[in-house]
Amino acid sequence: MNPLEQRLKYKFRNPLLLAEALTHPSLGHETRRHHFDNQRLEFLGDAVLQLIFTEWLFDHFPKLSEGSLTQMRSRLVSRDGLKLQAARLDLGRHIMLGRGEEVSGGRQRSSALADAYEALIGAIYLDSDYVTVRRIVLAESRPDLEALEIDPPDSNPKGRLQEILQALSPVSPAYLIDTTEGPEHLKTFTARVVWCGLDLGTGSGRSKKDAETAAAREALTKQIWRPAAAAKQLANNQPETASNPG
Repeated sequence: MNPLEQRLKYKFRNPLLLAEALTHPSLGHETRRHHFDNQRLEFLGDAVLQLIFTEWLFDHFPKLSEGSLTQMRSRLVSRDGLKLQAARLDLGRHIMLGRGEEVSGGRQRSSALADAYEALIGAIYLDSDYVTVRRIVLAESRPDLEALEIDPPDSNPKGRLQEILQALSPVSPAYLIDTTEGPEHLKTFTARVVWCGLDLGTGSGRSKKDAETAAAREALTKQIWRPAAAAKQLANNQPETASNPG
């Protein structure tokens, strides 16, 4: 099993499906040769993910309306949501890219990561069955599914994050705009939320407000303010001091 299969705890019967899922379209475009790429599997994987999350939400939130369930599903299958799934698998280092895409940072690009994750799910579905791929998706998505209970539909992620953190410390989270990309009429902002020296989450959006909301939502998913994670990262960020024998 290769490292990705080991991480997924799934061995492909047909390794070509895995190769196809990890092949970015830029490889064929650059070489001008006929290569398969992951676009068709991406299409299939999107549908499989939609069904898995629809079924799970329907079963676990019997009192929610159609609109609320749709909002929750949209959060799970958004580009930011799928990028987070891909990052957990370290999927970027497994994608096969054209040289130009590689040089321009394709391994970290949200669209490439989200598309590769959808394609991977489509490949697993074809290689196995719905029960198997559902088990894998729900296991990988557990932090996001748990976060839905903390940050329910129609809530204010920034407000909820503020409420949680102020129960731990009087220090409020700060939102920083890291990057602004695109033409004036179609800008994309990337925001980062910081608290007590911790980078809690990042997110992107068409406005600064949307980017900050996405960053707060990722912070609610990661929950790295939990004592063990917070203590570890804070220790890494502080210089060593001599111990006091007294």
